[in-house]
Amino acid sequence: MGTVLVGVILVAVVAVIVVSLVKNKKNGKSFCDGNCSACHSACNSKNSF
Repeated sequence: MGTVLVGVILVAVVAVIVVSLVKNKKNGKSFCDGNCSACHSACNSKNSF
């Protein structure tokens, strides 16, 4: 029973994160501003901004 509860909580958290990312994308907000020289994550030159 505990495993099911933890699984449900994890699914709910992931769903909230995905909805938040989609909502931000629709509003034009993004964690990446297209400036790869200032990027702390793995920017790829194949990305078109």
